[in-house]
Amino acid sequence: MKRLFIAIKIEPDPSFTEIYHELISKLEYEHLRFVEPDKMHLTLRFLGDTEEDKIPDIDRLMKKSASMIKPFTLNINNTGVFGSSYNPRVIWFGIDHSEQLTHLHTRIEMDLTKVGFYPDRQNFVPHLTLSRVKKLKDVKLFQSIIADFREARIMKQEVTAFSLYESVLTREGPLYYTLGTYSLKK
Repeated sequence: MKRLFIAIKIEPDPSFTEIYHELISKLEYEHLRFVEPDKMHLTLRFLGDTEEDKIPDIDRLMKKSASMIKPFTLNINNTGVFGSSYNPRVIWFGIDHSEQLTHLHTRIEMDLTKVGFYPDRQNFVPHLTLSRVKKLKDVKLFQSIIADFREARIMKQEVTAFSLYESVLTREGPLYYTLGTYSLKK
C-alpha cells in the first residue's frame, strides 16, 4: 500500500515567499509547524492508502484527464482558517474561483471512479494548507494577525501539469515522491 494524492505543485515566487515568511514571523510565538515552501501543493484529490497494483491504472487515467484540460492561471490570494476563528484547525492561502480548475477537478474525480475511487462528499475547496493548528496560546492575537493577511494578494501561477504523489509520513514531516506528472493539453 502507498499513501497517494494528486496535486498541482506550487512554485513560490518572491511575493509568495515574502508573505509566507512575514506570516510565520508574526505567528512564531505560537510554535506552529508550517509546510515548507518547496512542499507547497494544491491537492486535487487525496487517495489515501492505495494498493500498488492500482497505480498503473491511476497513471493511465490521469494522462487521460490531463489531455482534456488546457493550461490555465491559478490565482493565490487571501489567508484564512478552517474551523472557527476561536478554534482554528488549519491556516490556508486561498485559491480564487477558476472554471478551468473546477473542470480539472471534476474530470479527475470522474476518471478515478473507473478504478474505485468515488467523489468525496465534501465540496472541493481549493486552498494551500500552510499549517495545522493543535492549540493556540493567544486566540485574540492570532485572530488579529490572520485578519491582517486576510486580503493578501499572493501570487499567480500558470498551471501546465499536475502530478501523482506518494506521501511517506515521518517524525520530521511528510516526504513526497512524484510517481507521475501529467501535462495539460497544449
